[in-house]
Amino acid sequence: MNPLTQTAHSRSQRPTWPMAAGSLLIVLFAFASGAQAREPRAATLVPTQHSQQAALAQPTPAAAQPAEALQPATTGYSLESIGAGDMVRVSVFRNPDLTTETRVTERGTILFPLIGEINVQGLTPSQASSRIAEKLRQGRFVVNPEVTLSLMQVNSRQVSVLGNVNKPGRYPLDGTSARLTDLLAIAGGIAPTGSDQVTIVSTRDGKTSSMDVDIPAMLRNGDLSKNVMLEPGDTVFVHRAPMVYVYGEVQKGGAYRLENGMTVMQAIAMGGGITPRGTDRGIKVTRKNGNGQAKDMTVRLTDPVQVDDVIYVRESLF
Repeated sequence: MNPLTQTAHSRSQRPTWPMAAGSLLIVLFAFASGAQAREPRAATLVPTQHSQQAALAQPTPAAAQPAEALQPATTGYSLESIGAGDMVRVSVFRNPDLTTETRVTERGTILFPLIGEINVQGLTPSQASSRIAEKLRQGRFVVNPEVTLSLMQVNSRQVSVLGNVNKPGRYPLDGTSARLTDLLAIAGGIAPTGSDQVTIVSTRDGKTSSMDVDIPAMLRNGDLSKNVMLEPGDTVFVHRAPMVYVYGEVQKGGAYRLENGMTVMQAIAMGGGITPRGTDRGIKVTRKNGNGQAKDMTVRLTDPVQVDDVIYVRESLF
C-alpha cells in the first residue's frame, strides 16, 4: 500500500468525540448567553422637564388636610344628638346578655356592662355605637363587636305646645319636625276654639323673648319667614279665639268663634238659624263698652258683630 494512502486512511479512523464535545460546549455557551440577554432589567427613569411639571401639577391628597377643615360648621345643638334625660337602648349582635335600656344621666353618661360609665352626650346614635364598640374591643370583652344604639324616648330636646290645640303637651324635635307649623300639626292642629294668633316664647343667651305669628296671614301671603325653627325649651301658645254668643229662639244656642267681618245674620246662622217661633225683628245685642259696662242695643241682621257680643233672638208674638 502506498504510504500516503495509508496515512490518510489512518487519519480518517481517528475518534470524532473531541469535535462533538467542542460543538456541545459551543451550543451551551450560546444558550447561556441568550438566556442572560433575555433577563428583565430594572428600567432607570430619567426625569424630564415634562414629567417634573406633571408631578408638581398633581393635587395633594385630601387626607393631608386637617380634619377640622373638612367638617361643616355646626350650630349649638343637633337635632340627632343624644342629650341628658334621653332613654336609649344598646344591643350587641350575638351578645343578648349585653342588651341595656337606660337613661342618660345629667352628666351625659350611661352605664354599660363590662365597660362601666361612658359619655354619649352630644353624639349621634351612630357615633355612640362606635364609641361603645371601641371600648369593648379595647377591653377584649367582645371580638369584633357590632353595637346598635337607638333612641327610645327623646327628653333632651322638647318643645311645649299649649293653649287651644287638640293635643297639648311636650313634643320632641327632630330633623323633620322642628318648625312652628310642624309642631302645631303634631299637636293635632288648632282647636275650633283656638285663635289664628300664636305666641312663641323662647330663651336665647339667657334672655327671654316672645313673638306673635298670625298663621293664616303667613300662609295666605306666602311669607314663611315667621315659620321659625324651634329650639329645645321653647313654648308655643295658641290663644283662645274671640267668641260671640247666641241664644234665644235659635236652633242651637252657644258660643261660636268670631270670624273677621262676621255679621249678626252669620252669627245666627252658626247657631242653626231662627226657630219657627222666633223672629228676625228686634234682635238685641249686649255689648261691653270701653269701661267694661254692658249695654243692650237693637241691631239689624247686616250689622257687624264685635268680640264677646251676646245676641238674643226674641220670640214672635204672632
